[in-house]
Amino acid sequence: MSGESKESRPIRVAVVDDHEMFRAGVIATLQHEFSIVGQAPDVEGSVAMIADTRPDVVLLDVHVPGGEGGGGAEILRKSLPLSPNSAFLALSVSDSPQDVGSVIRAGARGYVTKTISGGDLISSIRQVHEGYAVFSPKLAGFVLSTFQAADSGAGAGSGAGPGSAGGSAAVGGATGTIGTTGAGAGTGVGTTAVSHSAAHDEELDRLSSREQEVMRLIARGYTYKEVAAELFISIKTVETHVSNVLRKLQLSNRTELTLWAADRRIV
Repeated sequence: MSGESKESRPIRVAVVDDHEMFRAGVIATLQHEFSIVGQAPDVEGSVAMIADTRPDVVLLDVHVPGGEGGGGAEILRKSLPLSPNSAFLALSVSDSPQDVGSVIRAGARGYVTKTISGGDLISSIRQVHEGYAVFSPKLAGFVLSTFQAADSGAGAGSGAGPGSAGGSAAVGGATGTIGTTGAGAGTGVGTTAVSHSAAHDEELDRLSSREQEVMRLIARGYTYKEVAAELFISIKTVETHVSNVLRKLQLSNRTELTLWAADRRIV
């Protein structure tokens, strides 16, 4: 190993996800392209595993149990000082602004959703390993606007993790390149079954199937116009559905709706 260059050895990847079957599916997809050096289902196990293996790239779910309840962002904050040369790529079912912002600010170099294809995921891992910032197409504009706003306020320093040259801080500045994956609504690496309590199911049952579709898109940050185009309905119909959703869930605005959906992990 001492004579093996960084370029000639396979990229060393660790996978963090609390769903065992999804984690196994991702590993099966990646193991022919990369060296899988570790996996973990929770905050404490992930931090210990990353410190021990020091992977080149960590695939990181946003919502994992344990620790102080901070999920993927907490793992990032605790792991980067222990493995400063690791690049973190969030791989999550959620594309809510809150989730994206939390892990990018904590130091993630990219964020892709679990609708991504196996080929696109492999490409994304290679890109973040090379220093690029990689996001699913729907998320790139949001991340740019978030960090441009941060740069004009407190500065760009809060976005970068230690040792992540060309990483997330470059998103808001002028020195980096943003790569977007080709992930869409088609084939994915795998699927995650979302479990809800009976109370959560009762709340969802108040909504019609169309209202649930609109609710998920609005919670993901889509504009009314984008929802209308996605569902082939008028903007006025979208407004009506949103009004009904807020009334049935007893919420005041779309920000509360996003928090409600993210808390239940249904976006």
